[in-house]
Amino acid sequence: MLAKRIIPCLDVRDGRVVKGTNFQDLRDMADPVEMARFYNASGADELVFYDITASAEGRGLFTDILRQVASEIFIPLTVGGGIRTLADFDRVLKCGADKVSVNSGAIADPTLIAAAARKYGDQCVVLSMDVKRVDGQFRLFAKGGREDTGLDALEWAVRGVENGAGEIVLNSIDTDGVKTGFDLEMLDALAARVRVPIVASGGAGKPEDFAALFTHPGIDAGLAASIFHTRQVDIRDLKRFLRERGVEVRL
Repeated sequence: MLAKRIIPCLDVRDGRVVKGTNFQDLRDMADPVEMARFYNASGADELVFYDITASAEGRGLFTDILRQVASEIFIPLTVGGGIRTLADFDRVLKCGADKVSVNSGAIADPTLIAAAARKYGDQCVVLSMDVKRVDGQFRLFAKGGREDTGLDALEWAVRGVENGAGEIVLNSIDTDGVKTGFDLEMLDALAARVRVPIVASGGAGKPEDFAALFTHPGIDAGLAASIFHTRQVDIRDLKRFLRERGVEVRL
């Protein structure tokens, strides 16, 4: 059995880690380089770095901070934000990223995933989806959750995997920052449609939420931000908690 992964996420705006609720009301949390150093030492399996306003502001990702973050860690690093071209892939990979996350860029140019997968391999391409319930449908949003694309998120995920996405990060806007548990209904619907690793994001509030998440087939990792940033949940303690409940994790 593959070990389940615990992944903290750095949402970076203007050079600082921020966190909000339902993608709104962002508040300052910490310095990303210090936080990366902390997570590297605290038992995290991977780290995700999102420049969360790059797409909405129509600019490239801030690579200076990314280079500093990458230099501090020895765990896999996934990077996203403002990834619109193969040149953007190349730029962040050269800054130290192991995987590149695409969201709005792939919506604007659906050929991007296939081109990146051909050049860098499926394992390098992560399809990140910001999803919210609209009129009974799981709807795909773009530009940091600001823009309703009108696309069915599950159909978009299937297309992404067919084009070569090797992993999906599902960010539930409905549960983001609410800390009442992962969006299991949404995750189950996705897992029924694709056969690539799924990273669940949005809603973690306590260790029990991760234990509940990993009882659901097809979910490979749990991603969280605020509960780790505020030290509400310690990653090593969380992993021991999960191991005691029969979940395979790397201690």
